[in-house]
Amino acid sequence: MTYREAVAEGIAREMRLDPTVVCLGEDIGAAEGVFKTTVGLFKEFGPTRVWDTPISEQAIVGAAMGAAMTGLRPVAEIMFSDFLACCWDYLANEIPKVRYMTGGQVTVPLVVRTANGGGLGFGAQHSQAVENWAFTVPGLKIAAPSTPADVIGLLAAAIRSDDPVVVFEHKGLFASRGPAPPAGHVVPLGQASIARQGRDVTLVALASTVPIALQAAETLAADGIEAEVIDLRCLVPLDMRTVLESLARTSRLVVVEENPYQGGWGATVVSIVADEGFELLDAPIRRVAGECVPLPFADSLEAQVIPTAARVIDVVGQLAAY
Repeated sequence: MTYREAVAEGIAREMRLDPTVVCLGEDIGAAEGVFKTTVGLFKEFGPTRVWDTPISEQAIVGAAMGAAMTGLRPVAEIMFSDFLACCWDYLANEIPKVRYMTGGQVTVPLVVRTANGGGLGFGAQHSQAVENWAFTVPGLKIAAPSTPADVIGLLAAAIRSDDPVVVFEHKGLFASRGPAPPAGHVVPLGQASIARQGRDVTLVALASTVPIALQAAETLAADGIEAEVIDLRCLVPLDMRTVLESLARTSRLVVVEENPYQGGWGATVVSIVADEGFELLDAPIRRVAGECVPLPFADSLEAQVIPTAARVIDVVGQLAAY
């Protein structure tokens, strides 16, 4: 199945299991989503469980918060992740604080889904990778799948969570294909996977940078460099155990992230490695990240701003010779 088909399938599986799961967002009903990630949901579950909303991110997330506090498990879609900024007060100040502020008496079991990232020439206001925005907010869990199977598995875990979860679905992966997972497939939040085994360098990636890292690893293997690729899957909880165990085997680390270098999640990964795994290193740590500029509209310029396999290969070559 495709990545976009997996989104609709993952939501549908949970809606069939739990009648309290509802969906809300712009054009997710009869129109089946601007990215066609809610195909079939309105037809199967109807308007009482799939709600079309006004074009108001505040209304969508505010309604989802209220619904979650009063017994439902809403799955709210924000069409583009850039526009999380429009409902940031709810997402940063209200939703992640309720359980804490009420001493656990009230939970907010909601999922905010959003299309994230660049690579498609959508311009500066519709192409940002903003996982790092949510990463700064205590109380939010963060998932970012790279494969159709992980889309379904992580959505299952997110919808069942009693804590709020932001799921970043990468626009550049919607057309990608992968095996459909079996019924009942769940990927626990905070459990990274080893997408490719290797002995010479660890590449830590997330969402769209996973296929970039895998492409780089394939090319590097032809030159005798075996790269191990770690797909983090989640930023909160963050599975650093898998990263450190990999680093113990390879002794070299490259973090590949689409967030801008300044303030990207890779900085936290690097910091933890410096604190807890410094003695494992045989070379400096390197980060391949997005440039700290608004994303260009032109394809040729955008390709200079976001990570590429060629950049990863160049950095790994430098570390291999260190």
